[in-house]
Amino acid sequence: MNNKFQVKLLTLLVASSLYPVVHAEENNTAPASTENKVQALSAIIVTGTRKVNRSATQSSQPIDVVTADELQKRTGSSELGTALSKLIPSINFPRPSVADGTEFVRPAQLKGLSPDQVLVLVNGKRRHTSAFINMGGTIGRGSSPTDLNAIPMSAVSRIEVLKDGASARYGSDAIAGVINIILKTDTKHGDVGVRYGKYSEGDGEQKQTYVSGGTSLQGKGFVTFAGELEGDDSTNRAGTDSRDPKATTYGQRTFRYGDPKQESVKIALNSEYDLSDNATLYGFATYSRKDAESAAFYRLSTSSSNILALYPNGYLPLIFGQSEDLAAVVGVKGDLADWRYDVSADFGRNKYQVRTDTINVSTYKDFGYTPTRFYNGALINDQTVINLDLSRDFDIKGLSGPLTFSTGAQYLNQNYQIKAGDPNSYYKTGSSGLAGFRDVDAGKWSRDNIAAYLDLDASITEKLSGSLAYRHEYYNDFGHADNGALSLRYAVNPTIAFRGNFSSGFRVPSLAQSNYTQTSSQLVNQSIVEAGTFSTTSQVARLLGAEDLKPETSRDYSLGFVLTPADNFYLTFDAYLIDIKNRISLSSNISASSATVKSYLAANGISNINFDTVRFFNNAADTRTKGLDLVANYAWNNLPYGQLNTSVAYNYNENKVTKIRANPAILNALGVNLNRIDRREQYGILAGSTPKHKLTITNDYTLGNWGISTNVTRYGSFVSYSNTSPSLDQKYSAKWLLDLALSYKTGNWKFEVGGDNITNVYPDKDRTTASSTGGSIQYSLFSPFGANGAFYYTRVNYHW
Repeated sequence: MNNKFQVKLLTLLVASSLYPVVHAEENNTAPASTENKVQALSAIIVTGTRKVNRSATQSSQPIDVVTADELQKRTGSSELGTALSKLIPSINFPRPSVADGTEFVRPAQLKGLSPDQVLVLVNGKRRHTSAFINMGGTIGRGSSPTDLNAIPMSAVSRIEVLKDGASARYGSDAIAGVINIILKTDTKHGDVGVRYGKYSEGDGEQKQTYVSGGTSLQGKGFVTFAGELEGDDSTNRAGTDSRDPKATTYGQRTFRYGDPKQESVKIALNSEYDLSDNATLYGFATYSRKDAESAAFYRLSTSSSNILALYPNGYLPLIFGQSEDLAAVVGVKGDLADWRYDVSADFGRNKYQVRTDTINVSTYKDFGYTPTRFYNGALINDQTVINLDLSRDFDIKGLSGPLTFSTGAQYLNQNYQIKAGDPNSYYKTGSSGLAGFRDVDAGKWSRDNIAAYLDLDASITEKLSGSLAYRHEYYNDFGHADNGALSLRYAVNPTIAFRGNFSSGFRVPSLAQSNYTQTSSQLVNQSIVEAGTFSTTSQVARLLGAEDLKPETSRDYSLGFVLTPADNFYLTFDAYLIDIKNRISLSSNISASSATVKSYLAANGISNINFDTVRFFNNAADTRTKGLDLVANYAWNNLPYGQLNTSVAYNYNENKVTKIRANPAILNALGVNLNRIDRREQYGILAGSTPKHKLTITNDYTLGNWGISTNVTRYGSFVSYSNTSPSLDQKYSAKWLLDLALSYKTGNWKFEVGGDNITNVYPDKDRTTASSTGGSIQYSLFSPFGANGAFYYTRVNYHW
């Protein structure tokens, strides 16, 4: 999409959205109370502000509000991340496969930035990240994302997405923004239902049962609950394998490329109880367990990773991941002497265990046997948070409204642990496909953080309002950090307002990035190699130039306007710019097989290695992100039949690496010809492998008991970059996808049939990866919508 088309598109969207409003004003008509209205106009938000009774359109920061009804109507998926990406264009939720477990904990991006640069809250409380760290060559490589799919969608009341830097208000990780998931509190209504679906190829069968409800606590409080059970079969879009004509499986489909087979259970509880007129006890918790099976690269009969006596036709290594996730919060809130207070304790824990069905060639060569099932070890991540928040409204002479003064403190403790696998899983070459964690890799690491903040929010004049925030942090391993934010909103009149924001931000390296060590099979320069990842404090990494990691720091600027001329229409437009220094990413793969490097490592006591390459985390690059967001909602009135609500949302986002730091001196001395980060990381993963343009157009139409919802998404083009040569780069064309759902209500029952991507659109074929895997992997790992084709489903729901 060129710049001219982009301008024309925005002009068309704004003009078409404004037409009904202007037409109504010309005829001096005003929407009656019985007319169709846009719900988001009156939606009260709690994200990005500590002021009470503020609506989304009154916010000085760009905030999208997604309701539970929208989450269910506009997708047949049970994945919260997938649903959000369909509704909010600035969120990207790719579906990689054959990527070391990334398909188990899918990464969600905001503004094309790293998944760990968006902070996830539940009921306004900091959510823990997953223990799993994405080490595959996919979007979000090197990050430990928060697992959005661990939260049952049936527990969600609404989701508020703050699309602006928020470190000054919430602390580390909020460089790109905040996703705040609000759990249900309604005890008068509930749901129970089943969902069944399958892809048009005949695979990927999904079966789900869900329930939600609640009870009142004698008028003093409530308890709500939600639960989901789901079983999904795998999909496979692999092509035929023509890597080696001498292999017995030449020309056959050997790989498994697609969604993993998995079973999951998710539970959520939310409660409040009034202890007195001034104190309310509250608590909420979520639990999930997911067991999934995926595959690594197929080992041919002629491969050195195969044992002909055991597998004359080769074999497919299988990876079994289990993710167990627990979070619980308890607190007391209320009013005391004109102050609003909130004291809470928050605990979150994620445990990721992995085992493999494969072989270890080294044990067979050395001892004449090999196991075919391995326990590869476990990763555990947990955090404990204690918060004290205070706020009060002051009447200040000269201000048109009260000044909201907020302050508070936070204590945060984080722990990360690596548990070793069984010895056979890491003996020499290790279990093929994914080596186990070694005893020397295992360990437990911890950090403490103390923070304090101040926040001022006021209506300065009748037209001008603003907020000012400051936060000081101290980490026992990274020292002090100071961050601030300034937000202003100017209402020209009741229908149009301009807003602007500036903030500084930061993100400390995760404990996983500082300490993770493992060896796994990677596709490097179009070849499969064993890539060793080492902590920055390890001897191997230090010998090759690794340095202590630094926190990422950012500057975030945004400017936009809000148009709300009627109850049935609103439009928001925001442009943003984010500069980030010291981006944390994986280094280039340093060859450990060259004679120079081998002799250098051996001279320093490292000779028995099971890896072809060495990599580690570093602060190699600075980046710049720029883009714009447009959201327009219109509720059609005066239709002859039924009600229609239309939403148009568009995001333009561009990421660019602006600086790469010089190589460590030792690499130059060893004659290693590479950059600090490789070409694919610089131009692709950190920049151009996410579509710059994304457009969604949704329509919800109801006529009596019937309903129809459509969701059209246009994913812009993107580029996959090669490490070896620009001639191997590939540009993937833009794609249009259509989701359609038809529903019928009778009494408390609702029956629904629908399809996601009903026109069966696939991404372009991948010519570079496909050639290196003999045609087995046909589609790019960077595809923003995966490569499964059309998905059809039916859903039956009973609502009371």
